[in-house]
Amino acid sequence: MKVIYKITYPNGKIYVGKDLTDSINYFGSADSDLIAKDFTREQRRDFTIRKQILWESELAPDSEVNQKEVQFILKLRSNDPAIGYNRWPKFKAG
Repeated sequence: MKVIYKITYPNGKIYVGKDLTDSINYFGSADSDLIAKDFTREQRRDFTIRKQILWESELAPDSEVNQKEVQFILKLRSNDPAIGYNRWPKFKAG
């Protein structure tokens, strides 16, 4: 199963990613340093994130999964630094 997922961090910011293997233990490749800047040492001691599957397919080719990932990033604005941790595609303030 191929999936597009959304990770929600305790501060409400999100990260959208894809997983071509549907691993229950995969939480994306967001920039750890970027996320760490938003949390104090104390906040990091008890940290809960939420993973939600937004879309899934057994048959979609990887190219379609890649397109869906970008669509969800843009739709949810997770590439807007005020909203999320995706840094691609580059956010364009409008």
